[in-house]
Amino acid sequence: MKTFMSIILVLHGLIHLMGFIKAFKIANIDQLNMPISKKAGILWLIAALLFLLAFALMLCSYDAWWIFGTLAIILSQALVFRYWSDAKFGTIANLIILVPVIITALEFLPTSFINRYKTEVNSRLTPIHDPSLLMEEEIAHLPGLIKKYLHYTGAVGKPKVHNVRAVFTGSMKQKPDGKWMEISSQQYNFFDDPARLFYVRGSMFGVPFDGFHQFTGDHAIMLIRVANLFTVADARGDKMDQGETVTMFNDMCLLAPATLIDSNIAWEEINDTMVEAIFTNRNHTIAATLHFNASGGLINFVSQDRFMSSDGKEYLNYPWSTPVKSYKEMDGRRVPSYGEAVWQTPEGPFCYGKFNIGEIEYNLSEFLTR
Repeated sequence: MKTFMSIILVLHGLIHLMGFIKAFKIANIDQLNMPISKKAGILWLIAALLFLLAFALMLCSYDAWWIFGTLAIILSQALVFRYWSDAKFGTIANLIILVPVIITALEFLPTSFINRYKTEVNSRLTPIHDPSLLMEEEIAHLPGLIKKYLHYTGAVGKPKVHNVRAVFTGSMKQKPDGKWMEISSQQYNFFDDPARLFYVRGSMFGVPFDGFHQFTGDHAIMLIRVANLFTVADARGDKMDQGETVTMFNDMCLLAPATLIDSNIAWEEINDTMVEAIFTNRNHTIAATLHFNASGGLINFVSQDRFMSSDGKEYLNYPWSTPVKSYKEMDGRRVPSYGEAVWQTPEGPFCYGKFNIGEIEYNLSEFLTR
């Protein structure tokens, strides 16, 4: 979609230069029969520059490109009406460009998912005054595998974790035989007053979509919207609340293992590579099995307490797992840089998500815009 729009913006912009060239008699333009004054020629040049500027800003992922695109369309269409017999087909290009301009402009509304995400995050970001470190005596009660994992990730001797921000890239699909969709996402987790806020965006068949997951207290919602206009999924209710409790605990294990000293977790060591955890968050209690390798790294997380739903209407209870690998040091701690999300359906494993962690930061007090 971005490539297609780039081509349209550049070509449409360059075509507008023809009016400028004809007005100043720089070259013969046989396609334009109507006379063009020099004043009008300047307007054709301005329209061309606005389209090219919109292209450059879009290429640089500058969100406000739509402002210059809007100005370009308005000026262009005024010129098209003035020189209709020569330029009427420019209306088609303007209408094509108008679509992504509207979609992008809608992101700036307070009701857009990205702005709802930012608002919710900012309402929870406060200065952190706790300088305490996670000490050896605070993990003494934990199973041996968890203690080993906390040392493996470098959590011991580091500041306790009150919040974490993570940025992901990857791909997702809706059904086993579906097409993979490239996505980018970011999330904030808060642990003193538990909350998980997750924003994702991507495109499907060239049409953009974005999603917002909000888990605060013990209530969760999952919203997916296409082109910033059409809501195609709205999941909420008790099953969603329970499922997001699993996801919250999964994030604690993978992104912020320092939080595993939480008194709301009950542990039982199964063998020398597996531990079962029972996690309670307010009115919901879930269970998960954690699998470790010989080095002490967590390599898989499995829970029976999450529900598969693509539309928020039908919920199917299948085992859910998140195998991970490729541990790297980020912000002074070792975390898995690659993970998958897998449903164990009756027909076989369904991997619906592949994720790469690009950034991770702990104990933030202000929203990061990058």
